Amino acid sequence: MTSQLSADCLNEIFEYLEIDKITLRSCLLVNRLWCQVAVRILWRDVWSFHYNLLYYCPYRTHVPLAILSTLISCLPEESKNLLHNNGIIIQTPTSNSPLFNYASFCKILSIRKIDLIIQHVLENQQYIRSLNYNKYLISQELFKMFMKQISSLKFLNYDLGYSKTVQKIPFTYFPGAKECLMDLTIFSCNSDIRSEFFYQLSQICHNIKTLTITFKKKVSNGLKELISLQNNLKNLKLLSYEEKDWMDIIPALKNHNNTLTKLHLHSIKDNLPLSFISSFLNLQEIKFSFYDGSNFEDFKNLQFSFFPNLKILKIPCQCPKPEYVIKFLENNGKNLKEFYTDEKNNNLSFSIAKFCPNLKKLFILFNNDELNILKNIFNNCQYLESINIWCGINFLNEKEMLKIVAIHSPKNFYELKIFNDSQSELIPEDLENFFICWDNRIPKKSLSIIITYEKNSLCTNEENMKIIEKYKNLGIIKKFDIIEDDDDEEESII
Repeated sequence: MTSQLSADCLNEIFEYLEIDKITLRSCLLVNRLWCQVAVRILWRDVWSFHYNLLYYCPYRTHVPLAILSTLISCLPEESKNLLHNNGIIIQTPTSNSPLFNYASFCKILSIRKIDLIIQHVLENQQYIRSLNYNKYLISQELFKMFMKQISSLKFLNYDLGYSKTVQKIPFTYFPGAKECLMDLTIFSCNSDIRSEFFYQLSQICHNIKTLTITFKKKVSNGLKELISLQNNLKNLKLLSYEEKDWMDIIPALKNHNNTLTKLHLHSIKDNLPLSFISSFLNLQEIKFSFYDGSNFEDFKNLQFSFFPNLKILKIPCQCPKPEYVIKFLENNGKNLKEFYTDEKNNNLSFSIAKFCPNLKKLFILFNNDELNILKNIFNNCQYLESINIWCGINFLNEKEMLKIVAIHSPKNFYELKIFNDSQSELIPEDLENFFICWDNRIPKKSLSIIITYEKNSLCTNEENMKIIEKYKNLGIIKKFDIIEDDDDEEESII
């Protein structure tokens, strides 16, 4: 008699497959128990199934139809009849009742992706009525079902994209909406959504912990009220691409001076307000993603602020004036565990060694004559575990950089990320010498090497890869990966 894993054990395993929808879906086909466990995880965020619909690619375009037809099969007869009477006939997987109440498993709703799925399916079928009207009817019936069947929604992404169809659907008034939305903890929206929606949501939701706002041409008054009425807002992400920025909501944020721990500001605009950040004394992470240097003019005031709990500071893309950042690090660098910046400045690099002794992760650009600064950082930041380094004609020499890493990196150091802006000149002998030197370190520690962007890297030399394999087999290399982007620098929004 064969032994079988328990449902709890399977659930623990399948949780690791949540992002890998293809593998997770295949688990449905093993047996009844696997299906019962896996289906709940698969449908928790079924909208993240990577079928490339957002980019209108033909790859796996059957997925939108599979998702929508399954949801249609879960609709009550009244809704099915309404769609049928309006000429909307979407074939369901089976004429029988569905095996599961799939809608009830959803914990994440992405308005834009739902809209795109419906549009994709309808565009491949011909109807007498207009596309927008049919989208409206299907969306309305789906949201009636979601509000009734989802006992506790966790994440609502109300980014409408270019569609206004869903905005006309008052789903916050549907039966079951209060129970469905009461425990919402993650919310993403545009600033210009009609105030009535925000007013209604603010009567239901008071426990949003993570809020993302994309600013459009106006800011609804209802949004300000929604922000004010949250009890424990922790994470805030503000994105400004058009005329409006976050100035109008700053008064509403005052209620969260003591609760906010993570702040991300992202913009292509200039002259944005920043000094208001100084009120959030409990911030543990700050990220500025700006694409215009003039965005940082207000950093002149922020440089003097003190954040006693700040652990992570990320400034990809444009950086404030180095003298402002140096002053900021003088005030806040001692507690920093991670620091990221695309700035290449001698004085700023030296200030890291001086003011940030407790860093564990670092990404900063070095000029090709700044190996001594890298050595200085290693000597002064004795808790450093990971560093992201650019090499090439305009940056550090890769061979010399590896020597510094092998000899001077701290005893807890274990991860090296390398990006080459020009073709790597590293040869197998250089790699061999590096790994021999690394193996002679005391205490011994396996090294992880992550190559960002393969094209110019050491990987283009086949003999180099043989050396890598050799030292992986010897256990000196713990992990060797090639990635296209550094996930530490990027975040996704559903």
